[in-house]
Amino acid sequence: MMRAMREKKDMSQQAVALEIGVERSTVAKWESGKSRPRAELLPKLAKLFGCSIEELLVPGGPEKTA
Repeated sequence: MMRAMREKKDMSQQAVALEIGVERSTVAKWESGKSRPRAELLPKLAKLFGCSIEELLVPGGPEKTA
């Protein structure tokens, strides 16, 4: 989900990490499903990816929402 959104924006994991204020390895863990973003980061991620917080939380991302 998050990887597809990142790639759609043509961003690297490092670019997302710098924008959000986390380590690149943290973004990699989110993408692999090993961890999830902290609640306070969700608004930043939604703004960065141009989606709602709800869309971030839906398995499959924005393209899977009705």
